[in-house]
Amino acid sequence: MDGFKRNNQLLIFSILIFLVVLPTLVIAECTCDKEDEERDKAKALRYKIAALVSILVASAFGVCIPLLGKVIPALSPEKDIFFIIKAFAAGVILSTGFIHILPDAFENLTSPCIKEHPWGDFPFTGFVAMCTAMGTLMVDTYATAYFKKHHSKGAQVEATDVEKESGHEGHVHLHTHATHGHAHGHASSDESSELLRHRVISQVLELGIIVHSVIIGISLGASESPKTIRPLVAALTFHQFFEGMGLGSCITQANFKSSSVTIMGLFFALTTPVGIGIGIGITNVYDENSPTALIVEGIFDAASSGILIYMALVDLLAADFMNPRMQKSGTLRLGSNLSLLLGAGCMSVLAKWA
Repeated sequence: MDGFKRNNQLLIFSILIFLVVLPTLVIAECTCDKEDEERDKAKALRYKIAALVSILVASAFGVCIPLLGKVIPALSPEKDIFFIIKAFAAGVILSTGFIHILPDAFENLTSPCIKEHPWGDFPFTGFVAMCTAMGTLMVDTYATAYFKKHHSKGAQVEATDVEKESGHEGHVHLHTHATHGHAHGHASSDESSELLRHRVISQVLELGIIVHSVIIGISLGASESPKTIRPLVAALTFHQFFEGMGLGSCITQANFKSSSVTIMGLFFALTTPVGIGIGIGITNVYDENSPTALIVEGIFDAASSGILIYMALVDLLAADFMNPRMQKSGTLRLGSNLSLLLGAGCMSVLAKWA
């Protein structure tokens, strides 16, 4: 399990670096005219504080709902309702990638405020999204292969030890214990591989969500237009709540220690509020129409969308919808499909305001 601790530390370090570096990258002089907006700094600040509090509470509540499975048996991963909740959350994440993030990335990287060359010569948005989706697949594959390799060595050593201990009790008894040892090792290996997969999924998914959450937090915090901020407060509150449910369902299946669950939940709940705080702090120097800000945000949004789309389709939907348990139950299939459509639909409607 040392590898998981190192992965968690690397994830936390990467997020902290991202939080420090992004604001410095997006501070730049503007070369495009600012949009004609109604500006009221004092009123906008009140909306920002309201957004910070409501998003923090909604994010924490959303990520905690699936984690209550240990307390509320109906929400445990063994129950059918968990599949339905996870399908809803996967629809939310899929819609976030396609409807919320990817169009923003296209808009930023094709803006007239940035240079035509090279940004107008090549579809960088799709390219970045494609590369991050393939990169996520590679991380998923190599992490799983690495763990299986090391776990199989441990299982062989354990089986050998069982055989040696059984050798003192006769040939027939040796055969029985050795067979049991191998069978137990095989079952344990399957469970451990599945556990690793859920852990990789939850960590990569959180990274993709956090990148996007920080960006929208900074954008909201830097705005001085109450007219722009007001509809975003409610929209982003529901946005973070639904995303929290998706992440929480993955964390639940990963079966992390309580400390790791708390850290991952806190990071998710705090990223957008921290982004809003950073945006408030750099309001006077930040300009969302500056070339640097548009390029940085566009690339990060494209990367985030690639991660979320891959995770939603491959690791969440395909894994659950092809699960033998769902294949055998027509009621569960129907409920999960309706839940998926409802989640994607709700999140798509929110795109009108956020």
